[in-house]
Amino acid sequence: MSAHIPLPDDESLPPEIKERLSSRPPLNVFRMAANAPASFNGFIDFGSSIMFESEFDPRKREIAVLRVAYVTHSNYEWTQHVAVAKMTGVTEEEIEKIANDGAVTTLDEEGNLLCRVADEISRDVKLSDDALAQILDSYGTRGATELILCVSYYNMISRFLESTRVELEDESILENDSGPLTDHLKG
Repeated sequence: MSAHIPLPDDESLPPEIKERLSSRPPLNVFRMAANAPASFNGFIDFGSSIMFESEFDPRKREIAVLRVAYVTHSNYEWTQHVAVAKMTGVTEEEIEKIANDGAVTTLDEEGNLLCRVADEISRDVKLSDDALAQILDSYGTRGATELILCVSYYNMISRFLESTRVELEDESILENDSGPLTDHLKG
C-alpha cells in the first residue's frame, strides 16, 4: 500500500475519545480524526452541528455535499453521503446528475444552484457575487451562512480524507446502521 496515516487502535486512544467514538457509527473518518486528540471533539461537534442542528434542509444539504465530494474526487465522502442523501430523499437519478464533470444544469433550478455553490467554493474558494446574491435571496442570511459553512466543512473533510488516505469500511455502515445517527437521518 502507498503511504498513509494509520487508523489508531483503541489501546492508543485516551479514554474520553474512545468513549466518544463508541457512541458513533464505526466510520473510519471518525477514527482517523482521533489521531489528533486536541482537535477531535471540535471536529465531531462541528460536523454534528451541520448534520443535526442546522436549520438548512437536509436534502438540499446532501445535494451540496455530494457535489463537493464529486468535485474534490473524494470517494470516501461520496460513498458515505450517497447513503445519507438517499435517506434524506435525494433520488438515484439526481445523484447521477450530480456526478457530472461539467456544471450541473440538469437538476431543478434550486439543485443546480446548490451544485454551483459547491463548485465555486470547492474550485475557486470564493463564492461569486451572483451566487451569493442568489442564495441570500433564496435562503436568507442564516440559510446562506449555513450552506456556505456546510460546503466549506465538507471541503475540509474531503481534503482530510484524501490526504490521510482514509479507506472505506468493508461494509456500508450507514446503510446497515440502526443507531441514533441513521435514525435521525431517516427522520
